[in-house]
Amino acid sequence: MARYKTKKEQRKRRHMRLRQKIAGTAEVPRLAVFTTTKHIYVQVIDDDQAQTLVSSSTLDKEAKNENVKSNVAGGKIIGEIIAKKAVEAGIKQVVFDRGGFKYHGVVKAIAESARENGLKI
Repeated sequence: MARYKTKKEQRKRRHMRLRQKIAGTAEVPRLAVFTTTKHIYVQVIDDDQAQTLVSSSTLDKEAKNENVKSNVAGGKIIGEIIAKKAVEAGIKQVVFDRGGFKYHGVVKAIAESARENGLKI
């Protein structure tokens, strides 16, 4: 019998397992993704300092102006926004943290869009 019954608990467990292998530093921060059915949240995090360097979400002004939703098209726009902000902050390379989600759909769109707009993942 499964110890973690709900999908949320299973995702949390996958994320914990993933985080044992992935950590962001000042030179190569972590690009963390979290999605819900309504919104997308993306952060570039320095785990050594426990500090968020750059963040973006569907709740930001730039995204609201483009009427971004939590779908693949929205993921592409959010990936573009976060890549531009990161490059402006002097960040060129990041480690991708998919947050326990499968690497497809919105999560994949964010990663590919960030790559296309100047971030090395």
